[in-house]
Amino acid sequence: MVLLSDTHAPRFWKGLPAAVAAHLAGADLILHAGDVCVPSVLDELAAYAPVRVVQGNNDGPEVAAWGAEETWTGELDGLRVAMIHDAGPKQGRAPRMHRRFPDAQLVVFGHSHIPLDEGGGSTDGGGVRIVNPGSPTDKRRQPFRTLGLLEVRDARVVSLEIVPLP
Repeated sequence: MVLLSDTHAPRFWKGLPAAVAAHLAGADLILHAGDVCVPSVLDELAAYAPVRVVQGNNDGPEVAAWGAEETWTGELDGLRVAMIHDAGPKQGRAPRMHRRFPDAQLVVFGHSHIPLDEGGGSTDGGGVRIVNPGSPTDKRRQPFRTLGLLEVRDARVVSLEIVPLP
């Protein structure tokens, strides 16, 4: 699966970046954690694999009409996953996400453009793993643009990698 967030079209996403397309080629699902900005991005992504998307603070009614929800929850090969755009301040984020999505084992979020993979075994966060794939187009103060690659099997995260993009 490919994890994306904060593509910010058309300001930063002028079309599907080749570096992103390279990772989409074998994807079975794409999770987009919001700030798509225009639904044509979702159409581009859907040409590769099914897309689940949540609304970001920069997403309007057109993105909602495409199918973006405020939050998304689902099961991926038995793993309980939730997705939201803004997970709030860094302080207390994992416990807050556990309270918001008590059944989720993994929460995908965006908004900050700061890649993060944290938790999954800590007692303070309720055992929830939280991941922000960063942005494939707007790195802000980060060294690289990024996306996430997730492999799930038998209700477990087999691998989760934040991938720097050129």
